[in-house]
Amino acid sequence: MKFLDQIKIYLKAGNGGDGSPSFRREKFIEYGGPDGGDGGKGGSVVLKSDLNLNTLIDYRYQQHHKAERGENGMGQNRTGKSGENLILKVPLGTQVFEEDNKTLLYDFTKLEEEFVVANGGKGGLGNTRFKSSTNRAPRKFTKGTTGEEFTIWLQLKTIADIGIIGLPNAGKSSLLASITNANPKIANYHFTTLNPNLGVAKYDDKEITIADIPGLIEGAHEGTGLGIQFLKHIERCNTLLHLIDITNDDLEKAYHQVKNELKSYSPDLLKKKELVVLNKIDLIDNDLTNKIIQEFSRKIDGEILSLSTFKKDSVSKIKSKLIKYVS
Repeated sequence: MKFLDQIKIYLKAGNGGDGSPSFRREKFIEYGGPDGGDGGKGGSVVLKSDLNLNTLIDYRYQQHHKAERGENGMGQNRTGKSGENLILKVPLGTQVFEEDNKTLLYDFTKLEEEFVVANGGKGGLGNTRFKSSTNRAPRKFTKGTTGEEFTIWLQLKTIADIGIIGLPNAGKSSLLASITNANPKIANYHFTTLNPNLGVAKYDDKEITIADIPGLIEGAHEGTGLGIQFLKHIERCNTLLHLIDITNDDLEKAYHQVKNELKSYSPDLLKKKELVVLNKIDLIDNDLTNKIIQEFSRKIDGEILSLSTFKKDSVSKIKSKLIKYVS
């Protein structure tokens, strides 16, 4: 499935049905009189969050959505049928913006949330409504009102307990695949991950939602590399797992490069809980690994863990640590 995290769509609620101007014309009934029913209400357009969606790709192929109009009123005081509401499903974490793509209308942060984005038109009144002691045969009726119509933007910001960040080729996809049910693309070259991947890790009957964010390079907050389009997905993560390749020539530089991009995008990202993990320790011996960790720990604050995605006990330790960061 292709990934799409922003789309512009047009929505039109259904118009209300017209009231009826009908009069009774029944055999053997001397005095007829008005019997026109009201029109039905137009259907509304409703957005609803769905756990089974993680992209807005469906809206790329259909960008115009219209709800059903209400039926007109009929004789014998029959009210027209109301139009069905049009329910459009969106992924959890979707934000709804006005046409300017700046004014926020709604933010889906819970499952099965509903937001009526366009209200259907009201049904018109039939001529029976206008009958009175002085007007026994009114010919007056009203038409249904027009349903609301809007052009809106949908923006998706991934919601996850843990967000895996780091430079390209740090092993983020390998880690996600080793501790969750996700199957991201894994290869030995930069920018293997072109879109955020989501996975669920289970440990001690608990579940953690983990997002693999595409690699950040210098200037990402200005659009360099995969750019700013994926930095926004980090905003919704409760904790950041900062993954660094232990074979990198300058670990401190690699660490601060990513941190600087987060700060340039939003200083609030630096306030999130962070777990630093040195990956690919299987490529060097244990003594050198311990020496590197000791030296690196003097240069940055916080706990530092080591990892090899090829060793089950190493992966298990990371999973148990992640549980503590989200519980």
